[in-house]
Amino acid sequence: MSRWLKVGGFVAVASLLAEMAIVLPLSHWASQFVDWMRGAGLAGATAYAVVYVLAAVLMLPGSLLTAGAGLVYGPWWGTLLVSPVSVAAASLTFLLGRTIARAWIARRTEADPRFRAIDEAIGAHGFKIVALLRLSPLFPFNVLNYALGLTGVRLRDYALGSFVGMLPGTFLYVYLGSLVGDVAALSQGTSHAGAARQVLSFVGLAATVIVTTYVTRLARRALADEMAGPARVAH
Repeated sequence: MSRWLKVGGFVAVASLLAEMAIVLPLSHWASQFVDWMRGAGLAGATAYAVVYVLAAVLMLPGSLLTAGAGLVYGPWWGTLLVSPVSVAAASLTFLLGRTIARAWIARRTEADPRFRAIDEAIGAHGFKIVALLRLSPLFPFNVLNYALGLTGVRLRDYALGSFVGMLPGTFLYVYLGSLVGDVAALSQGTSHAGAARQVLSFVGLAATVIVTTYVTRLARRALADEMAGPARVAH
């Protein structure tokens, strides 16, 4: 019965959102918000940072926010904004997981063998393990932020590992968001870049996806080796 109630609730919420999308001028509002952020300078970037940090603390998906930075600021400035903001958000939730949210996170992770393997492997290689986890995550991004607070990794290694490991994925999502803006401008006839630049943009996206996928695959293998190390020693 509870499962059907959850399904019914999901359908009801989805229907409500669909109805709102039809009735309300959401695209117009979104366009106005994007225009405001572009013209707001530091205030717009600060508002974005606050929303991003709150989303991380509340364990809400941040991929749309990351892509949104590309839509507003473009691939390079968007990455320069999102990268430090995402590290700050991850570090704050890490500290919350280590302090006031510790008991709650411990209950959520105690039965997960993957987390036990991470806790054993992280040892003196905190930076390396965190970077590999960010490149090839075993946990969702927001869960990992809190969960790593239960380990012995130092905050410095955690923050630096998160920065290095999250950077490829951050750039990929920001780049994707920037293409949304380019395509929209081209379809409305407001872009002066022309079709050639659009082709180059999509070629760049394809190259970014290929490189990110390759790096992720390498990271997954390296992480598996690191996590198998304590098990081999134990035997």
